[in-house]
Amino acid sequence: MAVIKTENLSYVYGEGTPFRKIAVDNVNIEIEEGEFVGVIGHTGSGKSTLIQHFNGLLRPTSGKVFVDGEELWKDKSKLRALRFKVGLVFQYPEYQLFEETVYKDIAFGPTNMGLSRDEIDRRVRETARMVGLSPSLLEKSPFDLSGGQKRRVAIAGVMAMEPKVLILDEPASGLDPKGREQILGLIRDYHKTTRNTILLISHSMEDVAKHSSKILVMNNAQVFCYDTPQRVFHRANELEQMGLAVPQITRVFNRLKARGISIDEDVYTVDFGRKLLLERLKKE
Repeated sequence: MAVIKTENLSYVYGEGTPFRKIAVDNVNIEIEEGEFVGVIGHTGSGKSTLIQHFNGLLRPTSGKVFVDGEELWKDKSKLRALRFKVGLVFQYPEYQLFEETVYKDIAFGPTNMGLSRDEIDRRVRETARMVGLSPSLLEKSPFDLSGGQKRRVAIAGVMAMEPKVLILDEPASGLDPKGREQILGLIRDYHKTTRNTILLISHSMEDVAKHSSKILVMNNAQVFCYDTPQRVFHRANELEQMGLAVPQITRVFNRLKARGISIDEDVYTVDFGRKLLLERLKKE
C-alpha cells in the first residue's frame, strides 16, 4: 500500500505576480510503506517543495496528496492527525532546539500529541537510546552538547512522535566524515528496527546509493524517474546532463567498460564493485 501518494500535484510560487514560478509540475507518485527512498535533484529542481507537501506544510496549487490512504486537505479536522504521521527533519535541525533539557526537547512532539506521561517517558527514553544518547544526557541542556549530539537530539524529537514516514533533508550536512557515518548509520538502524518509510534528501550520490531501496530524481519541477538505484544509475549520462554526479564508483566502472573491460552489472556501491572485481579475478 502507498503510504504517500500524489495525483497531478502542482505548486506555483508567486501566482498572479511577475515572479510566478512553477516549483512542482503535475507530479504523480506512489511511495510504498517501508521503502527507504533517496531524493535527489539539482538546486531548484523542486525536491524540497515536493516533500513539504507530504505533511501539509504547503497546500497544493492543484492536485491531491494522500497520506496513509487519506487525502491530506479534504477534511481540515483530520489535518493535524495526518501531519503527525509524517515527520520532517529540516537541514541543520539542531538550530530548532529550544527547551531547557534534552528530555524536554525530545518530549515536545509527543506532548503536543496529547499522550500520557508514561507513554511520553517511554518514547523519550527509547528514542534517546536508539540515536545513541545516554540517559545521563537527558537532564542536560541541549546547548551544552556537541554539534553531533545536538543533531541526534533534534532527530530524536521527530522520531519520538513515531511517524509512519520520516523525511530527512540533508541530515549529515556539515558533519565530519565520522559524524556523517554515525548519523546515517542511526537512520539506517532506525529503518531496520521500525520498518517505517524513510525519505532521505541528499546531494551525496554515494549516501543515496548505499542506503536507498528506491531513488526519486526531480528535474525542472517534474519527476525524472523513480526506480531502484541500479536502474537509476544505469542512466548515468542523463543524470550528468542534468547536473547530477553519479557515485564515484559508478564512474570508475563506466571508465573500465569504455576501455573494453566487460562488466555485466551496473555498479553503484563500493562493496558491490569489490565483489564483482574479486569474482572476475578468481575466474581469470
